[in-house]
Amino acid sequence: MPRSAYRNAIGRRTRLACCAAAALLACQGSAGAGVADGRLPDGIYHCEAYLLGLFLNLGSITIKGNVYSGPTYGGRAAQGYNYQVDPNGEVSWLGPLGGFTAGGNSVSLTQVTADGETDASFDIVMRQPDGAFTAATCTIQPPGH
Repeated sequence: MPRSAYRNAIGRRTRLACCAAAALLACQGSAGAGVADGRLPDGIYHCEAYLLGLFLNLGSITIKGNVYSGPTYGGRAAQGYNYQVDPNGEVSWLGPLGGFTAGGNSVSLTQVTADGETDASFDIVMRQPDGAFTAATCTIQPPGH
């Protein structure tokens, strides 16, 4: 095989391998949302807290892209606001968060605990006006639930 033909064959193989690697990386990155992407998987997250031996329903938060709405109670529509997820999985809500941020309450921390498409969840730690803290867990619901 002449030297120039050999170089062309090697060049084509190298370009093909680079294109295949780039396509594989692109597919991995678009497989779904997660902490690495700076967002949560889209869906409706049911929130509840365990207090005095009971699970209390705290409403549902809807996530779509980098926008959240809620928590809502009984399916009412709520205004959407942006949110951010840092590389450590800490969520910053860039708007109000229902009862978590009303009546003197404030969100102390929101931490992603799982970011899979079917098991996504996060914990919200709320500080009450008296200084006490309450933790709630919000878990993604299966489609149609």
